[in-house]
Amino acid sequence: MEAVAVAAALGFLLLTAARGSAGDEAREAAAVRELLVRLLGSGPAANFSVSVERALAAESGLDTYRLSGGGVGAQVRVLGSTGVAAAAGLHRYLRDFCGCHVAWSGSQLRLPQPLPVVPEELTEATPNRYRYYQNVCTQSYSFVWWDWARWEQEIDWMALNGINLALAWSGQEAIWQQVYLALGLTQTEIDEYFSGPAFLAWGRMGNLHTWSGPLPRSWHLKQLYLQHRILDRMRSFGMIPVLPAFAGHVPKALTRVFPQVSITQMGSWGHFNCSYSCSFLLAPEDPLFPMVGSLFLRELTKEFGTDHIYGADTFNEMQPPSSEPSYLAAATAAVYQAMIAVDPDAVWLLQGWLFQHQPEFWGPAQVGAVLGAVPRGRLLVLDLFAESQPVYVRTASFQGQPFIWCMLHNFGGNHGLFGALESVNRGPTAARLFPNSTMVGTGMTPEGIGQNEVVYALMAELGWRKDPVADLGAWVTGFAARRYGISHGGAEAAWRLLLRSVYNCSGEGCSGHNRSPLVRRPSLQMVTDVWYNRSDVLEAWRLLLTATPTLATSPAFCYDLVDVTRQAVQELVSLYYEEVRTAYLNKELVPLMRAGGVLAYELLPALDKVLASDSHFLLGSWLEQARVAAVSETEARFYEQNSRYQLTLWGPEGNILDYANKQLAGLVADYYAPRWRLFMETLVESLVQGIPFQQHQFDKNAFQLEQTFVLSTKRYPSQPQGDTVDLAKKLFLKYYPRWVAGAL
Repeated sequence: MEAVAVAAALGFLLLTAARGSAGDEAREAAAVRELLVRLLGSGPAANFSVSVERALAAESGLDTYRLSGGGVGAQVRVLGSTGVAAAAGLHRYLRDFCGCHVAWSGSQLRLPQPLPVVPEELTEATPNRYRYYQNVCTQSYSFVWWDWARWEQEIDWMALNGINLALAWSGQEAIWQQVYLALGLTQTEIDEYFSGPAFLAWGRMGNLHTWSGPLPRSWHLKQLYLQHRILDRMRSFGMIPVLPAFAGHVPKALTRVFPQVSITQMGSWGHFNCSYSCSFLLAPEDPLFPMVGSLFLRELTKEFGTDHIYGADTFNEMQPPSSEPSYLAAATAAVYQAMIAVDPDAVWLLQGWLFQHQPEFWGPAQVGAVLGAVPRGRLLVLDLFAESQPVYVRTASFQGQPFIWCMLHNFGGNHGLFGALESVNRGPTAARLFPNSTMVGTGMTPEGIGQNEVVYALMAELGWRKDPVADLGAWVTGFAARRYGISHGGAEAAWRLLLRSVYNCSGEGCSGHNRSPLVRRPSLQMVTDVWYNRSDVLEAWRLLLTATPTLATSPAFCYDLVDVTRQAVQELVSLYYEEVRTAYLNKELVPLMRAGGVLAYELLPALDKVLASDSHFLLGSWLEQARVAAVSETEARFYEQNSRYQLTLWGPEGNILDYANKQLAGLVADYYAPRWRLFMETLVESLVQGIPFQQHQFDKNAFQLEQTFVLSTKRYPSQPQGDTVDLAKKLFLKYYPRWVAGAL
């Protein structure tokens, strides 16, 4: 009976999604052909024939592509059951037959001439219905300042990587503004409610309000424009955009208009006080709940149309006001009922993070209350952090509700080499084979993108594989060759070292959030333990440098050289910090000044120069994105300050300090380095004067530096400066011999 119920639920979801995603085959084929031209240029694109036929997947109902042709005078034929399937097939050909590489940091697209022949007609179907992309936080950590050109590039990347389900949450505040005005709130009350652009993700999940706002009128207009273009492009490929729905959070001002409304004030979040958190949650039984939820969804779908899947998170990182299963079931049912009142075909996409984040609250009865409050097949759960802490295992495959096995990987959009590739490789297959599995897809749910591209390349490939990659060492060797457009023994050996070290995260020390001393406010209690052997990183650094005579013309190689140099410096900072702490505790002034001087006055400035040589590691580019999004200088300063806050203090008092840390040229020089210099000077003063180091007083002084950076209007270069190879070599020749000799 259990297996029958599971099959029925999954069958309903499959039919619902298929009906929602069915589009015009000719339009989807045209979208892929346009992508080809954007990717390769009109001349090379003419060597490909692209078509879309739903019948290709008639038996399985799963996205399928077929490759054939190629050779002298013959086109490569790409056939897909959807536009996404055709784009994924095209990517497979470019990757496996042409040795090309598509990446955030720059693509390597040198095509062989003539185009290689597909020796036998190749047909591939994905093992699951969905390949999902995004975390609600990605919208703020990575997408916040994007224009249409950048969105277009990302949607192309999504299509090539086979993504067919993705959040499309831009512009929702404009709709909410309409709804709140219709309900009787004033514009001032609405302005006081919305958080600033860089913090909207947490306003959308009910964690925050007001902080770093208000939203300018121009913001709403721009986001509406973007959302229309985003949806049009996603749908043109046959993707399913996930629109937002009402989760139950409302402005406090609603109590002025409706004095009898039943509202619960939630607890604080993220070390914010109730000026910015402690959100207000409508009681599920209050008649206003379905009215607000339905009004929002009606206005939203009138503006944007719908594909019938909606995202909402009521208790994200917030403990519900009651643990009673009856309350949790009612709160969940209220969200769903407001959806189906407007869209009878609605499916609710729920981030399963709440079950993972507070496991002590979410016992079997509480989890069951949420999962059972929505008909089976109408709740689609993202097992958000499944590569590390899968929830499906301890919830009997989400008690029959369909779920997507997701790789979260990155917290806060941090830089720092990191991955759990062995776990990622094995995870989807294990989830499929789980007893009575309700897995319906794989997903990538990073909080921030644009880092550790090898991890995302593997995960995207696994969305089309029935089994794990047999030999990850061989796979990563091939990845390096495609990425640089040429095989090089040194570079490939470097990648194998990285695979066994930073990309083989496991055990208690495994963390996708970069906590390196380099990017943390200094103290004498900093943790420097890592899950890998640092010597592997430093040896990989050396091996990459041996490849520079051959690979220095490759932009992707230069990016990786900066990234690995950055990681090596991060390791050196930890080692010098340990020397500093030991010298201080032993009251040895000279060793303290020597190690501290190197760290704060030599190593960090040298790192800043290396970062400045690549456009992907510039604070100036980061801040310029924010400024360009504005329509006036006042707005530009406001957006820039939003961006500076997110990178550093996160809140007005350093509430989530350095959570979204980045290693960017300018940020290292003017934020991290001054903080380290202050720490060293304070320690020296402590020893010289014979007074204990006072962490509390240091934190106050450091906060002044941090706040000064946030409020500064200093402009930074948005174009790279200096030669990456030369700068990396100088750094290497200065510090690598010291490390080898044990004389750091």
